[in-house]
Amino acid sequence: MIDPDGFRPNVGIVLAREDGQVFWARRAGQNGWQFPQGGMNTDETPLEAMYRELTEETGLGPEHVRVLGSTPGWLRYRLPKRYRRRYQKPVCIGQKQVWFLLQFLADDEAFRLDSVAHPEFDYYRWVDFWYPVRHVISFKRRVYVRALQHLEPLLPNTRGPTEHSADSSES
Repeated sequence: MIDPDGFRPNVGIVLAREDGQVFWARRAGQNGWQFPQGGMNTDETPLEAMYRELTEETGLGPEHVRVLGSTPGWLRYRLPKRYRRRYQKPVCIGQKQVWFLLQFLADDEAFRLDSVAHPEFDYYRWVDFWYPVRHVISFKRRVYVRALQHLEPLLPNTRGPTEHSADSSES
């Protein structure tokens, strides 16, 4: 589902431990790392899509997390032209996302990255809250900054955006 402006509705997930470390995962068979995220189905709310994506990408269920909050509305990013699928109509020029901050309530044995036929991730680690901004693929950096700026006040054990280099302006 692509909106009239060419953006695909999507949810992003920042999964945090009590110590403020966040779940950072490697895309299966690739060298790229990111937060869990995924598209919304036409009949889903952002919250429903978040729980579905959480289960599909990490194997975690609602019992393993607590929702601490979400971004107020959509945050957008544009895909570089080389990533746009021009043969699909309408053309998707980017994603609009609602980001959720979740507190992880279980232990690492709860993760099941291979719980689906085609896993999104093959490895994960826990990193500092702002680490992903410096290490995500470049075209997602601004949306990561905006999401983390919105969500950081909900998680008291972070150090703030002192070292990230991405601009926080909306695209």
